[in-house]
Amino acid sequence: MSTQHAPPVQRLVTELSKLPGVGNRTAQRLAFHLLRASAEDASALAEAIVEVKEKIRLCEICFNLTDETRCRICTDQRRDHALVCVVEEPSDVIPMERTHEYHGVYHVLGGALSPIDGVDPEDLKIAELLVRVRGEGPAAEPGGGPMREVVLATNPTTTGEATALHIAEELRRLSPELTVTRLASGLPVGSDLEYADEVTLGKAFAGRRAV
Repeated sequence: MSTQHAPPVQRLVTELSKLPGVGNRTAQRLAFHLLRASAEDASALAEAIVEVKEKIRLCEICFNLTDETRCRICTDQRRDHALVCVVEEPSDVIPMERTHEYHGVYHVLGGALSPIDGVDPEDLKIAELLVRVRGEGPAAEPGGGPMREVVLATNPTTTGEATALHIAEELRRLSPELTVTRLASGLPVGSDLEYADEVTLGKAFAGRRAV
């Protein structure tokens, strides 16, 4: 480790380099940017980090991030509470909301199944999803009715697909009348066929529709 910086600066560089996508050189640039910033700006950043660690928790219903007991989506009566979209991480909710096409609620698993990495079904919020489907616990309160559809929006990766299949089997066993769907996969808009891999192109063929 480099020792050319004063210990406080080196400690800042070391901590910044722990952030995802931030290497040592980027961490140094960020550290020197903070040194050039005003004391007020540096304090505001430090306080924001402390505040988010102290106040942010998981929603008791969907396990999205919130500063209250329940997130704003779960408490919004304008949402369709009979329609639940299952995602892997809280960050996956953001792109879904950006589409303005989805008006249901969410369920955040907290990851994807990966036995190699030691992530088993009991390590995810799958049991809590089944509780919601049964209409039990705090999840039964906001919607006030039975669940109509569960959309499996886990990532189109090996672990994401395995997670979706496992949840689909559990849901069919628990509630055969429940509609369980999976987000369509295929060619991104604006792409060329020559750049599509076999799996993506195969998914596009399987999911073709009438026009």
